Amino acid sequence: MINWMTGDVLSITAFIGVLVAFVMTCILTSKLNNYLPKDIGRDFAHNGKLSAGKPRGAGIIFVSVFTVAALLFGEISPETVIYLLLVFVEMFTGFMDDAADEPWNEYKKGILDFMVAAVVALNYIHFNGTRIEIATLDIDVVLHPVVFFVLTIILVWGAINVTNCSDGVDGLSGTLTIITLMTIYVVNEVTLKPQGLYSEFSYIILLFVVCILGYLWYNATPSKLMMGDAGSRAMGIFISIAVLKTGSPFLFLLVAAVLIVDGGLGLIKVALLRFLKIHIFKNTTMPLHDHVRKTIGWSNTQTVFRFAIIQIVISIATVYMLII
Repeated sequence: MINWMTGDVLSITAFIGVLVAFVMTCILTSKLNNYLPKDIGRDFAHNGKLSAGKPRGAGIIFVSVFTVAALLFGEISPETVIYLLLVFVEMFTGFMDDAADEPWNEYKKGILDFMVAAVVALNYIHFNGTRIEIATLDIDVVLHPVVFFVLTIILVWGAINVTNCSDGVDGLSGTLTIITLMTIYVVNEVTLKPQGLYSEFSYIILLFVVCILGYLWYNATPSKLMMGDAGSRAMGIFISIAVLKTGSPFLFLLVAAVLIVDGGLGLIKVALLRFLKIHIFKNTTMPLHDHVRKTIGWSNTQTVFRFAIIQIVISIATVYMLII
């Protein structure tokens, strides 16, 4: 919005927007954290009871700041406005779960995620079509709209839930999300700029990243508060949208590899046991971040750093593969 009023000084407004988003996230988190619902701890998670009494649901703060900052400082199209609304909806449903006396039924959350994912798919198809690029092979494919619709729902639903399941260690899901989003940002820069193209969504990615950084200021070990489902579910849907906007949605498997393994293996384990009575990973605690702390003995800090290092290495290899 401000870009439309300031004309040619896009770089200045972009710079100001990044600073405003970070500073306002820090200030509002500091001022409003006492109004957030309090965590009751989790019996099933490793050291889950240590979080009891901490404010949770802080995602409502940094996602709200991000939404306002994106509308004010971003180059907003109707497509992007719809995405921002969907991120906010996912955040708000997550916050309602955070604030509830009894956690929401997982099927209820799954259906809501499915509905949001369907709208993301329809929005993307309407504005972009169904062409995708298999970046590593330099192949373009036009999918049937129904096939693209189904695959996009799987991507969005999966991204939301693996990110949500990875939120169990101070700073982990936020750090991994930042690495994933910055990898997508770099991918946009190295693939679009050489062609003389520009993605207005790249700046939106930066705004989301700095808002997460503002939250991490208070969530670093030992944390003062937690993002809750309000933050993790919003991060998940935003990752899926960002990777869709690259035109190469299969990059999700690489740029979010650690999130997928950490959160996804647990989802697969539960699904196979519940629906097919197949028990896998019997000696592995899920999510994986609980296993490395409980069984291997990693500290919270070691878990965050080592998971982050693994994703950074994969991301560097991915970017280099796209350049050559």
